[in-house]
Amino acid sequence: MYIKPWLLLLFITTLAACNDDSAQVALGTLERERVIHPATSSEVLIALPIASGESVKQGQVIAQFDSVLQQALVEKADAQRRQAQANLEKVLNGARVEEIAAANAKVAAAKAAVTQSEANYQRAKLLVKDKLASQETLDRAIANKDENTANLETAQQQLNELANGARIEDIQIAKAQLQASIAELKVQQKKLDDLTITATRDGYLDNLPWNIGERVTQGSPVAIVLAAGAPFARVYIPEPYRVKLKKGMLLKVKVDGISEEFVGELTWISSEPAFTPYYALNQEERARLMYLAEIQLASSAVELANGVPAQVILP
Repeated sequence: MYIKPWLLLLFITTLAACNDDSAQVALGTLERERVIHPATSSEVLIALPIASGESVKQGQVIAQFDSVLQQALVEKADAQRRQAQANLEKVLNGARVEEIAAANAKVAAAKAAVTQSEANYQRAKLLVKDKLASQETLDRAIANKDENTANLETAQQQLNELANGARIEDIQIAKAQLQASIAELKVQQKKLDDLTITATRDGYLDNLPWNIGERVTQGSPVAIVLAAGAPFARVYIPEPYRVKLKKGMLLKVKVDGISEEFVGELTWISSEPAFTPYYALNQEERARLMYLAEIQLASSAVELANGVPAQVILP
């Protein structure tokens, strides 16, 4: 079949234009960082004050769980903390004046009993010597004297314990118990605070997977927030262009439906190909490898929506 020379030249020119490297683009979509707020416990969702699609500010409440049970645990932990605090103060303050006075009275009574038992022992000893009493009478007097002497020693040691105050070990134990109760209170209070889900950064509430009244499974996403600011283009870079790109480079980005071009900075590019490993491919097939990259757009693109197809013009 005869082909006119000018038609063949036009066909070759068209192929050259299609293969021009300057027109090569990387395809992808516009994305924003997704902040996922999970449920910290399995509780009933009772409020969703912000609807999907609305903007949120950092610290703004976006979900609320039932907190009756956790509030009771916080009050229990606080009561244990107060108990430990009172116990430490009791140990540090030592015995009251009334307790020391009572201990002194016991010592005095024990001394009187010892004096009385000593006198009884001496009389029984003389009576046995003069054979006016049996040996059993003397044995009872000796036993009574020894018992009263032991009681006096016990009362004296109890008085000394009250006067000297608490042992250093008891003080350390009381302090440790107080610290443990304070730590437990902080844990329970943190769990209570976590039942109120707040935005950790400015953005847009993208999705609310659960409905009010449902018991959310612990760890499940409750709210998904898209970070505020301009989006980034997540695109796949063809293998031949991987070595030409470096972090920090400025690249032109085209967005479907918008005639103007945007400028973005290459903030990240994967070191591993997204598909088949290079060592399993020949030279021709390696050119089909793709490397995932992210190009952050300037603030002028802040109004662009997520998920819109985008093309990055490669050098």
